[in-house]
This record gives sequence, C-alpha cells and structure tokens, in this order.
Amino acid sequence: MSNRDRIALVTGAARGIGEGIARRLAEAGHPVLLTDVLPEVEATAAALRAAGHDARGLHLDVSDETEVARLPEMVGADWARLGVVVNNAGISPKHEGRRRPVAEMPIAEWRRVLEVNLTGAFLVSQACIVPLRARGWGRIVMITSQAARTKSMIAGAHYAASKTGLMGFARSLAGELGPYGITVNSIAPGRIETPMAMGAASGANEAFLANVPVGRVGTPLDVGEVAAFLASDAASYLNGTTIDVGGGSFMP
Repeated sequence: MSNRDRIALVTGAARGIGEGIARRLAEAGHPVLLTDVLPEVEATAAALRAAGHDARGLHLDVSDETEVARLPEMVGADWARLGVVVNNAGISPKHEGRRRPVAEMPIAEWRRVLEVNLTGAFLVSQACIVPLRARGWGRIVMITSQAARTKSMIAGAHYAASKTGLMGFARSLAGELGPYGITVNSIAPGRIETPMAMGAASGANEAFLANVPVGRVGTPLDVGEVAAFLASDAASYLNGTTIDVGGGSFMP
C-alpha cells in the first residue's frame, strides 16, 4: 500500500499541533481528514487543498459519543481506506493565563478536560478500530504531553491527569491491536508554539525556555515530523512507546 491508500484522521486539527500534523501527513502523501469543533477547520483543510493536497474538514466534538458514532457516515466510502488516526484534540483551561489549583477547581472543569482529552481519544479510537482491523494495518498516535511525564508548572492537574491516562490507554490498546497489524504509540510534546501555549501567563514560556537545552520553543511541524514517522512503515516495530518532543527539557 502507498500512503495514498492510507487516509489519516487528525482530531483537533484546525490549528496548532493538529494542523502541523495534518500538514506533514498530507506532505507525506496521505489524504487527510481534519476534525475539530472550531469552524476554521474547513479553512485549514482548504489551505491544504490549495497547496495540492487531498484534505477534508469535518466538525467533530470528540467528547460527544453520538457525534463520534456518526464518523463512518460522515466520512462515507473513504472510511474503509482509513489507515492512520491521530488523537490530538485537547483543552487546557487557564484563568488570566494561569492554571487553577486543585483546591479551587470546579468538578465541571475537571470532568470537561477528561471528557475531551481522554474519553475523546477512547471514543475515536474505538470507532476507528473497525476499519483498521478489517484491513490488517493501522497506526494510532496519541498526542500526550510533557505534563504526563514530569511535574508541570503551567498545566493544570486535570490536564496532566488526562494526558497521563492517555499514555496508559495507548499502552493497553497497543497490546490489544498489535496482533492485527495495528501499532499504537504516543508523542509527548514539550512547549510548542501554539495558541494554547501562548495563552499562558506572561513570563511562563520564557521561564520554560530557560530549561530547554536546544534553546528554542518547538513548532507544530516538529511534532508533525514525528507523527509522520510513526505513521510510516519504518516505524512498524514501535508499539506502545512514547517519544518525547521537547528539545531535551525532559530526559527520562
């Protein structure tokens, strides 16, 4: 199979890391399905089409079980050609640029973050297992976070918990799906230049950068390059692992 026959679905792809991943997968030859709750997802897809790529934008709330169940219907005949799934959709609420401490966190905010970041990845992955298993080949990539790997002074406890849970979910899924020719791996970005990251309080990004050995903030394309590798045949013996993309800010 060539990448032209491996459609890639990327959640949270209207902007930021998701947009960078979708763009890099499109450059690698994959037709891409960009999903997001943000209306600009279609404009992002249109920009990829203008660059000569095969791209479609779809409105999707990954936390809504009913919407995710309609994915096969929304995608149509191309559903059987699905080959790559990137669970990137995520939220990290800030209040005046800062995380809310646990002692002051409303249960509604806690639940919403887990619903989007963790349950959303579960729902999308569960739906996509059917076509991937039918073709006997697939790649599922979870976009977790450095906040799941070590203490974070920027992300809230709900975000860190959801992303840590995502890594555990990926390992379990990797064990279940490996025998079907489907690998499941995670990418843990450090500080990446995205609208979400720029929403942090003044000085937070500068303080983080002081501890990055390569001396710069990452870009969505830095993450996209790793996602494209994990989606390739070259990564066929990587399963259940996590790749840190943070310029050396976290070294296990």
